[in-house]
Amino acid sequence: MTPFLGVAQSLTGRRWVGPDVELDRQAEALAQVTRLPPALCSVLARNRVTADAVADFLAPSLRALLPDPMRLRDMEPAAERLLAALKAREKIAVFADYDVDGGASAALLLTWLRAMGHDATLYIPDRIDEGYGPNEPAMEALARDHRLIVCVDCGTLSHGPVAAARGADVVIVDHHLGGETLPPALAVVNPNRQDESGDLGHLCAAGVVFLLLVDMNRRLRVAGVAGPDLMAMLDLVALATVADVAPLIGVNRAFVRQGLKVMGQRLRPGLVALSDVARVDTAPTPYHLGYVLGPRVNAGGRIGAADLGARLLSTADPIEAGRLAARLDQLNDDRRAIEQAVRDEALAQAERRGLDGPLVWAAAEGWHPGVIGIVAARLKEATNRPAVVIALDGNEGKGSGRSVAGVDLGASIQRLAAEGLLLKGGGHRMAAGLTVARDQLEAAMERLSDLLGRQGAGQGGAGDLRLDGVLMPGAATIALVESLDSAGPFGQAAPAPRFAFPSVTLSDARRIGANHLRIRFGDLGGPQLEGVAFGAFDGPLGPALEGAGRAPIHLAGRVEINSYGGRNRVQLRLDDAAWA
Repeated sequence: MTPFLGVAQSLTGRRWVGPDVELDRQAEALAQVTRLPPALCSVLARNRVTADAVADFLAPSLRALLPDPMRLRDMEPAAERLLAALKAREKIAVFADYDVDGGASAALLLTWLRAMGHDATLYIPDRIDEGYGPNEPAMEALARDHRLIVCVDCGTLSHGPVAAARGADVVIVDHHLGGETLPPALAVVNPNRQDESGDLGHLCAAGVVFLLLVDMNRRLRVAGVAGPDLMAMLDLVALATVADVAPLIGVNRAFVRQGLKVMGQRLRPGLVALSDVARVDTAPTPYHLGYVLGPRVNAGGRIGAADLGARLLSTADPIEAGRLAARLDQLNDDRRAIEQAVRDEALAQAERRGLDGPLVWAAAEGWHPGVIGIVAARLKEATNRPAVVIALDGNEGKGSGRSVAGVDLGASIQRLAAEGLLLKGGGHRMAAGLTVARDQLEAAMERLSDLLGRQGAGQGGAGDLRLDGVLMPGAATIALVESLDSAGPFGQAAPAPRFAFPSVTLSDARRIGANHLRIRFGDLGGPQLEGVAFGAFDGPLGPALEGAGRAPIHLAGRVEINSYGGRNRVQLRLDDAAWA
């Protein structure tokens, strides 16, 4: 493939890849039929949107995209058992994972039950002492005091712990890959069960919980009872969908689009308090969900009290919300420091092992188990390969992995567990966890690399930067950015549009803060545009552009609206550059 604009190696060492001839042709045809901006049509063509589907794609409707909850197996017994427990005033426990998806899933259920006049018990396992998912002591204890235990974002592989909950019914609402057999629960609602079609496999756990609530509201309505307002709960579904890196396709687009609107109304005390401590002073975006709010909710489960995130998301008390948000913000600062040290060590180890295979991995004694997942994500982003990071402790190691688009990491991890190379393991396409014996570590990673390589991992260049076309500075208007945003939300499986500004000249390039870069550029004698590159001086981009002078240069990145100081203006979020 010929590099886009001839850039085979940019200033950051990347090859630029643009749309192929067929995609350009489709974009031109869309522009002729719809009269939409060519830049937007390039994005629509990349998403395989046909002319007759453009209107629906640009305005994703929950009414049109929400699937019938009854498409999922065990939905009926799950909904009926919860409603029966509600009617009989039985004690209900909610057992959830300690991440954002688990916390949001628990908060959805707790909020719904509270609106129906019922307070349930929340139980989040400690990441280090108990590990992921239900465990036998916790389930035995909960079963002694509760008639119903609902496991959210966990439980699909927990045969022993579910069996240990003697005297209580267990309902599982999950999205992690299921095994050949299911645990002895009353119901397992999971689009990734092996006997499901997989059509709804892109849902995170909070999305599945939301479908359960939709079905319960429908059953209440048939009985003449008004259920809680589910639209007001979409902020939680949006947060979980983005933070759990669920693909933004199908109903997930509507979940996030509508959920951001709900979040913007600032009605949930926990998210209001968290947004305030994180200094989010603009309308929330997927970026805020994934990189600002999500990490703070996760911080409790990573290095603090595991239940802090779920308690924050479910509380109705603004004072408690403020206290919890402040604690999570501090824990997030602590997490950053721990993560940085582990990330540096892991990357150095992975580089020594080699970054050109299907899998990038690192393992060491003493790494904090709470940060290995986020470090795996950083390695994945740096190498464009699936990454696994393992914290060793004695004869075992606990690991976390993150994958790239088109490579199912969870299925491969599960296969390794079935083959006996892992003590246990599971997850979903983009993220997975594992426990491995120290003496099996090398063999397990070699086998995992082989399995991932068969799926195509490692074939894309680590430095490929995919672009949707070219823009000129004068064309980058607020109206254009708003039209591009209408093709969102952007995230997993729906990357934000990136464009190249060819052969422009820098009129200013200066360092701001510790390591960021601010630029101003344009055509000779033409309109000027501002740009920013965060962390540019941590790599080669900042030093190169700071001393670039007025030599012609290609710039690449995302156009966005900067609302600083109450004035809206377009700026380029700079990703890369290459000499023209």
